[in-house]
Amino acid sequence: MFQQILDSIDDVVWGIPTIALILVTGIVMTIATRGIQFTKLGRAFKSIFKENEGKGELSGFSALCTALSATIGTGNIVGVATAILAGGPGALFWMWVAALLGTATKYAECMLSIKYREVKEDGHVLGGPFYVIEKGMGKNWKWLAILFAIFGTLVGLLGIGTFTQVSGICTAIQNAFDPDMASTVTIIGNEYSIATVIGGAIITICTALVVIGGLKRISKVAEKVVPVMAVVYVFLGVSVIIMNATAVPHAFALIFKGAFGVDTGVKAIAGAAAGTIIRLAMQKGIARGIFSNEAGLGSAPIAAAAVQTDEPVEQGLVNMTGTVIDTLIICTMTGLSIVLAGGDVWNSGAEGSALTAKAFSAILGGDGISVQFLLMACLVFFAFTTILGWDYYSEKCLEYLTNGNMTVVKVYRWLYIIAVAIGPYMTLKQVWTIADITNGLMAIPNCISLLVLSGIVAKETKAYFDKYPSL
Repeated sequence: MFQQILDSIDDVVWGIPTIALILVTGIVMTIATRGIQFTKLGRAFKSIFKENEGKGELSGFSALCTALSATIGTGNIVGVATAILAGGPGALFWMWVAALLGTATKYAECMLSIKYREVKEDGHVLGGPFYVIEKGMGKNWKWLAILFAIFGTLVGLLGIGTFTQVSGICTAIQNAFDPDMASTVTIIGNEYSIATVIGGAIITICTALVVIGGLKRISKVAEKVVPVMAVVYVFLGVSVIIMNATAVPHAFALIFKGAFGVDTGVKAIAGAAAGTIIRLAMQKGIARGIFSNEAGLGSAPIAAAAVQTDEPVEQGLVNMTGTVIDTLIICTMTGLSIVLAGGDVWNSGAEGSALTAKAFSAILGGDGISVQFLLMACLVFFAFTTILGWDYYSEKCLEYLTNGNMTVVKVYRWLYIIAVAIGPYMTLKQVWTIADITNGLMAIPNCISLLVLSGIVAKETKAYFDKYPSL
């Protein structure tokens, strides 16, 4: 019954209006910036390691890693798998579309966040879509800024930040150490693997140790972990693709066919009408794409606002690379691997990280145990850094809502840790549906502000490149 209620809410939140709003925002930002994701992408990657000067708390690289720590998470492994199961291989195509348009969106929202941020006398920085709405659109729109901050707090506490991440971690740990549920314990009338209980406890303790330290500790962990885990996972994904290179053209054919209504044999939608296949592929692909790269969600701008820079456009360029890294590279590795593995794997009954592990093992061969452990390690680090990043985002939203009342923020940190602790004991489908709902609610006010301020985006971008024509 509860799942049916969640599904009904999810269908409303992620209906055609929300999907259209996000896609239209990406199109408008692409036009306003003259296709910045295509024309300035090389410049953006060169700017990642540039030393910035100006007011702020973080270097550009630290801010990007903090943002990536929140985006590179279970969405890249579990989210892609659930999207393909629910929407077919075509869901991956719509992830790409959302990412290509979302790269311009990510640039615009991060640039505006720096432009409208507040730097306190002690050097403390607070910025994000809430100030973009309040300062850019005017005081009469403060109610929309408050809505964004409320949804942002909920996404951290109930959506991307806690339940989905720790659930993904514990599922991967169980699949690696106790796939047959040989050692279990009863909690509130349900049986759970001891591996799940121990894994959940360790993650909760580690989260508490870092979260209590605040932004600088979170950014330091992100700087060290994010680059390494991304390289390891990409290497694994590239190995899968190379070992099955002859089947790659067929995999792309399935992706494009599924995107435009051709039944590709995925159990969840086999025999469905073309219109249903397209709708499911778009809905799941775009929703999971946004869950993964967060373009249009308004989260990355909160970290971008803390950057030491006086050039909003410069950091906007740096942050837009995050969408490319997250979705066009890492999610593609996962999606292609699952599609390459074929129908036997899709229809095996495996879900989430277990499906991705089956796909990798089916192609790489061997006993599958080493692959399972590698994927588990990647997922654990992916998800753990996302937990940390989203604590920071939701704290900033709460700081805005409470006018800087840090006592409330400190209490919230403990609520956040408690949410991490109970995450392993929620069902996978409930967890992801709740995350989808809160994500969609957060994206709506942010996208509205971007559309209203598209003229400012165009003006600031043009002024910067007129000032630096060689860039």
